[in-house]
Amino acid sequence: MPVLALLSAVFVIAFEQIVQWKFGATGFVGLLLLSVGLKAKSPAVSSAGAVVLAMLIAGPAL
Repeated sequence: MPVLALLSAVFVIAFEQIVQWKFGATGFVGLLLLSVGLKAKSPAVSSAGAVVLAMLIAGPAL
């Protein structure tokens, strides 16, 4: 079990770094809102994070 927890922590940290590298601080905040909302079982917070990430991925509308 400790190996699985270590691998999962490494994956999460790597994913956060990739999001922050590609989308900047706003992407990190969106990911943070999404994860905190899921852990706290708060649909409003997780939805806000999901919307931020979706808007970043969609890019500017032309």
